[in-house]
Amino acid sequence: MHADFCVDALQEAIGKYGPPEIMSTDQGSQLTGSDWITTLTEAGVRVSMDGRGRCMDNIFIERLWRSLKYEAVYLQDIADGFAAQRIIDEWTHFYNRERPHSALGKATPDQAYGQEIELKKAA
Repeated sequence: MHADFCVDALQEAIGKYGPPEIMSTDQGSQLTGSDWITTLTEAGVRVSMDGRGRCMDNIFIERLWRSLKYEAVYLQDIADGFAAQRIIDEWTHFYNRERPHSALGKATPDQAYGQEIELKKAA
């Protein structure tokens, strides 16, 4: 994966959803390059990198990938990239907009994130 792709995706996400407070990544070359760091810094995002390679560093994203694979991808006979994109899009919609999460007080991520945005606007 090239750094340009990662930086483009980061800029798109920040433009669409706003910057996060902190970005925690591993030390892959795409995520340590000056373009990536500059994009985060200019958006006011704190950068966090743990150089130890601990399993806990990526536990949340690893759990997300596991859920996607076991709840959607492995259950389908995927014939091509279009089918894969449709299946992943449908599951992502379900995960973010319909599925309650115990860690979010039984809210969906969209509900929890929306409430956070409204609280920040009111402050």
